[in-house]
Amino acid sequence: MEILEEKEEEEQREEEPKDLKISDNLQDVDTMVSAKQVCVPSDAPDFDWSSVDTSQLPSSYKTNSLKEKKLLHIADHFLRQYTHLCPDRKLLFLHPVNECGVEKFVSTTVRPTLLPYTELYHWNGCASFVSDYLTMEPLKSPITPPSSLYSPTTILKYQRGNCFDFSVLLCSMLIGAGYDAYCVHGYATREMCTLDKTLELCPLLREPQEVPKKGMKKSNKYRVKPPPDLQSKFELQQEAKKAAEIEAAQENKEREEEKVMEVEKCKRDPLYGLRVHAWVLVLSGKRDVPETFFINPFTGSSHSTMDEHFLGIESVWNHRNYWVNMQDCRNGCKDLAFDLGDAIRWEIMLSGSHEPLQLLPDAEEEKELPDRDMDCVREKEEEDMSFDMPPSWVAPIQITPREFETRCSQGRKVILYKKAKLEKWAPYLNGNGLVKRLTVYADLDYAEVVEVKEWFKNREDMLDMREVNKQTQLTTEYFSPGHLLGLKAHTYTSLEPETERTMEFYSEARVDGLQKRVKNAEEMTEYFVGRDDSLHVRHIEFRKRGKKIHLAGTRTEINSQPIAQIKECFHRNLEKPADEDVAERIFLITENMIHLTYHLKDKYITASKRDFYKETESDRKGNEIFMTPGMCTTYQAGSSEKDKKQLHLYKLLQELTKEEKWLKQQVQQSEAEVLNILKICENEESAVKLSFSIYNTERNEKRREQYEAVKEQDLDYLAPFLIQIGHREKMTKAQALRVRDECLTDLKHRLIDKANIIQARFEQAVEELQKKNQWFQKNRNRLSAEEEDDFLTHYSESASHIHTLALRLNREKQTASQKYLALEEKLHKDPRLAEHLGHA
Repeated sequence: MEILEEKEEEEQREEEPKDLKISDNLQDVDTMVSAKQVCVPSDAPDFDWSSVDTSQLPSSYKTNSLKEKKLLHIADHFLRQYTHLCPDRKLLFLHPVNECGVEKFVSTTVRPTLLPYTELYHWNGCASFVSDYLTMEPLKSPITPPSSLYSPTTILKYQRGNCFDFSVLLCSMLIGAGYDAYCVHGYATREMCTLDKTLELCPLLREPQEVPKKGMKKSNKYRVKPPPDLQSKFELQQEAKKAAEIEAAQENKEREEEKVMEVEKCKRDPLYGLRVHAWVLVLSGKRDVPETFFINPFTGSSHSTMDEHFLGIESVWNHRNYWVNMQDCRNGCKDLAFDLGDAIRWEIMLSGSHEPLQLLPDAEEEKELPDRDMDCVREKEEEDMSFDMPPSWVAPIQITPREFETRCSQGRKVILYKKAKLEKWAPYLNGNGLVKRLTVYADLDYAEVVEVKEWFKNREDMLDMREVNKQTQLTTEYFSPGHLLGLKAHTYTSLEPETERTMEFYSEARVDGLQKRVKNAEEMTEYFVGRDDSLHVRHIEFRKRGKKIHLAGTRTEINSQPIAQIKECFHRNLEKPADEDVAERIFLITENMIHLTYHLKDKYITASKRDFYKETESDRKGNEIFMTPGMCTTYQAGSSEKDKKQLHLYKLLQELTKEEKWLKQQVQQSEAEVLNILKICENEESAVKLSFSIYNTERNEKRREQYEAVKEQDLDYLAPFLIQIGHREKMTKAQALRVRDECLTDLKHRLIDKANIIQARFEQAVEELQKKNQWFQKNRNRLSAEEEDDFLTHYSESASHIHTLALRLNREKQTASQKYLALEEKLHKDPRLAEHLGHA
């Protein structure tokens, strides 16, 4: 026994330094977290939340209604039960203070809102907007929830917040869009809590998942055997061996990098499992969501409920209720069931049924409590059951079109991934239309750049994306439909004409059906689709350049590049016999020869061929070409018939000669088009022009000038009243006073009518809202939870509409007197009345 006691004492002594180390780490945790904030810009100053101006906030922010006070009382009672039954668990996040220092229950901070933007009608659009629009701030203590929870309106105003602020705003938008969404208070890994994505692969670099192919049919022993494989097995083995060696070397390199990462960044987190985080839970069912999933509000990305980064859940809540997780989280969230109606796994705070709360003590614990205390507990429970969640105290969430477009704080956001950096900009912030840039690095220190991808918007040249390989200096530009010359993609190393380049075109936008053109200093290949003549490939080989020529009909002066050979390939035309349908024709210009190859006939392994040799001397003198038997060599596959007559061959040679001249002109036009495209691209890049919508009067200068010009043209406000007196140049004082008074009276009546219309709409909206409220109170017990959510969403929208009408009415009343005085001053200065009213 003494030996056991000594061992226990030694173990306690060994555990004491560990506890001290952990406590030291907990004390220094703020500095650790601040050093790990990757996505927070270094130039962004720390925001002082104590400087928030609360003077203009509504009264609901500064006080609690009777129903809210009762809710706080119920929450305190619920918390006392919880701490009594679960003394080892941490305190719940129930009623933190808001920006005005007033305690508010977390469910009432959620304000369901459907914003008038198509993108925000889907969960991924809402999540992307919240992650881009807000700047992440770490929790003051990473192991405890915050002491305050500000309203979504304040968070949107200052564009920053912690994980709880992100989650409440995102949950409000998702519920407004019809999703069954909940805010989650739980625990996550250090990388997720601190928004450290330097160990993750950038989503833009992930390869798309391959769609599994349907199972192949079973082999039939009677099917035709495939032809034998004539490839050398030894060569295949050597190639496979080399590929395996390269793959093994790559794997070893990646392993070494992972070891370095583990040593430098993947050290054991002393707070693993203790770091508090908030995210959003979306249950399946509503909006045809097939499976329950999580949304990390910091990144806007979805995660499975089995994700290892989520380590546990304390509670969840929405705008209607609050649930406490009673399940074991030893394996994180993998084993959790998200049936919130299960009273064993989830303890609900405001129960709608008359069943006893799961948090009530067991029989043994009940015996320990006096009878009077038990009676008080039961009475409070009965009150809690019949209590309804009060409406949100938060003002309507509004986002202006300019704010929705700007997105990122200060218009720019930077995210670091594993060997990659992603930068985002608001549209029109950059003069060249750049909205996103992905830089890929070869190392973890972001020193050696491998590749740069840039995305553009609103460019008049329709440039959509640009990829630059820094190792090969190869640049690829992608264009949206609508380019001046139908350009789809352009790959090059330099804009110099002699360098190699590949141009892809939107073939449906071109008359010639050109799909792609590959050109360098020695050759050019063009690919066509959908042509009537079945042409699909044209290949040209050049000789050295000669003197400069100017092409008729073009502004481009180019060096004439002598053509050595033109080769064309055609698809099969089923309307012609195979031995008369040309498959390939080659114009050997330097050798004065034309080579024709026809399509294969069925069941034949050789194709018919025909070669023409032109007489150079007769061509130079301009004489007619005389056909001789030696000028044509023919091979007719599988035919014993005599060769065709000389007349037919002569006509065919004449057609080919004309075709050769026409092809030379086509090649020269293709060269001129290449130079023209290069010149246009260079000019467009040197002076980028952005396109604007005609409805965007802020940026569309032409439209704004037209609008201002119309605005500056003051309408003749006296014309309707001068007509009544016959447009007299000379008026009496009485007539002038009459015209002035009638003009002012007319304006006054119009302003009053406008205000009355708004007032009538306001009163009608209020009356309809009251009727809805009465109907809801009468039929509430008959409604399902989904129908009640839908009603509350529409109710919130109606209240928001009433609020907008009230603001508009007040604004109209304030500006009415200003408009009246402005017109009175104009009438006083009007030369047509001034001379008659000057002495008045």
